[in-house]
Amino acid sequence: MIGLDSLTPKSKLLLLFISIAVGLFSVSVMSVLNINATKKNLDTIYFGSLVPVMELNEILQIYHSNVASNAYKVKTEQISSDEGAMLIEEGVQKIEEIWQTYRSHFKRYDEMLYVDYTSLEIENTNGYFQALINTSMEHSDVLMISINDIDESISHIHGVIQKLIRYETDIAKYERNKFLTEYNERNIKLITVLVLVILIVLAIIYYVFKAIHEEHKKLKLASSKLQAVNKKLENASYTDSLTGLYNRRYFDMIFEREIRRARRDNLYVTFMMLDIDYFKQYNDTYGHVEGDRVLRMVAEGLRSVLRRPTDYLFRLGGEEFGVLIVGLDEFESATLAETICETIETMQIPHASSKVSSVLTVSLGFVCAKMQAEFQPSDYVLNADAMLYYAKQNGRNRFMMRTKIEPVEKVKNEQIA
Repeated sequence: MIGLDSLTPKSKLLLLFISIAVGLFSVSVMSVLNINATKKNLDTIYFGSLVPVMELNEILQIYHSNVASNAYKVKTEQISSDEGAMLIEEGVQKIEEIWQTYRSHFKRYDEMLYVDYTSLEIENTNGYFQALINTSMEHSDVLMISINDIDESISHIHGVIQKLIRYETDIAKYERNKFLTEYNERNIKLITVLVLVILIVLAIIYYVFKAIHEEHKKLKLASSKLQAVNKKLENASYTDSLTGLYNRRYFDMIFEREIRRARRDNLYVTFMMLDIDYFKQYNDTYGHVEGDRVLRMVAEGLRSVLRRPTDYLFRLGGEEFGVLIVGLDEFESATLAETICETIETMQIPHASSKVSSVLTVSLGFVCAKMQAEFQPSDYVLNADAMLYYAKQNGRNRFMMRTKIEPVEKVKNEQIA
């Protein structure tokens, strides 16, 4: 390898290409002697095990994402009974087609016993969904559909097919072990040649890339630093610099996404808005530096209450904070709101200028409801803001709640009144 450094990069790459080509040609000559003997085993593993498993998994996917999903949509009136019946019928037909294809593969005698049983269970499950939709269409009552029955049917057929998948997987493992035993015996000579070729190629590669190794390290280090800076910039763009909470920009980005998720899963959404009572007077009395310190203390107090990963806490601006939670009902949300108010009050932060208490307090308004189709996500904010307004009007240091989203015009008229 003496004099390799004097070669141009183009010559080095050409040398590398020639070396690899020669090595691969040598390996190919040895491989031709074994390929015919191993092809039959490879076909057995692939077509005897992989394809059936893929077909069974596809059947499971259709049951979950097509048949059951559309049955749920009919139940929740997201789609009509007619449309649901058509989509479920398509799913059932697709399942039957895939199942017939699966049955056409070679099956051992002991496997056919469970295949026949699975076939009967698939037929019963498909019949159940067809009868369920037909009954719903005849009575024009989607409430007759039982979510529990749907879940039980899907869970049962899931378990039946999974057992068949495990069987196919076990067969694949058996065939693979058998193949490897035979294949390794044939490959002793091939491995010997291959090791020699690899050592030669590695030696050439080492010398070829040694010249650019240091430059690559520098580029990698610069890339890592750039990624770290970008990550910090991204976090900074979504975080309030004073309190460390999520800022209004992140709230605007995530709010509608969480609303859509809750609507899809039919969950309650709780959105809270809270203000520090008489915060302007606090700043006038103690100064803005102390006011900033209090904002940080309130943020820490809120963090101590909202510990779940799915609890989102925002500083919306000034002394106004926001809380977004999915999955709590009215009672749980009211309990949480009371805990927040009590937590801030028990921090015993002096507030001589407050008209409601000698210590710092907050007023809180929130709405807890399931999203109705006629409303927009922004209606949550408007209703929560109205409740915050009522909490202030009714003496502060308290919370007010609403369990139903009211129209925009009604909320505006309430505040004017």
